[in-house]
Amino acid sequence: MLASLIPLFDDEMKVCAYSVFAQRDNHLMNPHLMGTGFLDNVVNIVGLDIVESVGTNVLSGGKEVFVEITNISLFANIEEQCKAPKKIIVLLLDTSVLPEEPYLSRLWDLHGQGYKIAIRKLAGNQFETYKPILEMCDYILLDHRKINIRSAKIYFTKSYPDIKLCAVGVDTNEDYERLTSDGAYDLYEGNFFRVPVEESEKTVAPLKVTYIELLNVVNNSDFDLQDAADVIGKDPALVISLLEMVNHLTINSEITSVRHAAAMLGQKELKKWINTAVTKELCSDKPSEIMRISMVRAKFAENLAACFELKGFAPELFLAGLFSLLDIMLDQTMEQALKLVHVSKKIEDVLLNKKGDLWPIMQLVYEYENASWQEVSRLMILENIEMNDVYKAYTDALKWYRDLIDPIK
Repeated sequence: MLASLIPLFDDEMKVCAYSVFAQRDNHLMNPHLMGTGFLDNVVNIVGLDIVESVGTNVLSGGKEVFVEITNISLFANIEEQCKAPKKIIVLLLDTSVLPEEPYLSRLWDLHGQGYKIAIRKLAGNQFETYKPILEMCDYILLDHRKINIRSAKIYFTKSYPDIKLCAVGVDTNEDYERLTSDGAYDLYEGNFFRVPVEESEKTVAPLKVTYIELLNVVNNSDFDLQDAADVIGKDPALVISLLEMVNHLTINSEITSVRHAAAMLGQKELKKWINTAVTKELCSDKPSEIMRISMVRAKFAENLAACFELKGFAPELFLAGLFSLLDIMLDQTMEQALKLVHVSKKIEDVLLNKKGDLWPIMQLVYEYENASWQEVSRLMILENIEMNDVYKAYTDALKWYRDLIDPIK
């Protein structure tokens, strides 16, 4: 099984929901499935299986989850496959579901039970034809490059005032800013929030310089705990976070100083905590999804190390994933950003040149994140990697991230 999450943002760059894009089998290893792929979900809908097995808190932080539904899987036993609250599940249809019986009866039944419904791949000249389905929809996903949104907004406000309009294919910051300024769309999906910084004349904010200094201290091969503690002491947010971390791990211990807290954690745990805590602070003025992606990439890459027989490089893979969006965090090009952070040549090769021993793993991470299943399948074949091992590495990374940001749950 393969599964990835694609975020949907509002006009304040906050994630409101995730789409689950999934595939049960490696189609390149089983070519016959490429011709009959639409039958994959007849009995078990992959997206719902994932929601059920992983849980909505781990998967989406309790936000709505869009799950792909075809004209075949619509008639599966959806109600029994997933026990997640119906108000969280959005059944995402495409135009294979026709506005005629028996599809309409089934949709009215699911809608009446409390499931939300969305539709995508609908062209403007199909709006009237799909009126019976649109009357049940909570969302419609529109390709902003093919739709006159002003006309569409007038049409939907008049005919379906409760439908939320979602722009898909928003791949540049310019597109996002233009669309949000129009105010016609409710949600946005695309790569606009993680476009690499190609050029920058901005300087790094002073507080971020402190964080970079701390990263450079702990990522030395044999760093001094006291040096790290002294840098942590420069930032109250990090001090508070460190004390909370230590108090969570220890019982009846009186912490007398930042140095004492650092010593109690020890070099290995302190290094792990600093890399994640500092990344969180570096992302504080960025969309929350930047932090989530950086950390999930880090843990996913680390988890994949054993699959590629590179377990000895797991720490470097963790940092490669963690720093993969460093350009966005610092508002610098990746080349400028890596000059500030002292990383190994292997990490630099991956992030700057897309080459080296670690690149095959990071390439798989990137393709997996985009739900590019054919390319993921090709890479798994080349490296002789089992699909279930990759899926487990990804879901374990999601669980690690949720535990990291919300350890109580």
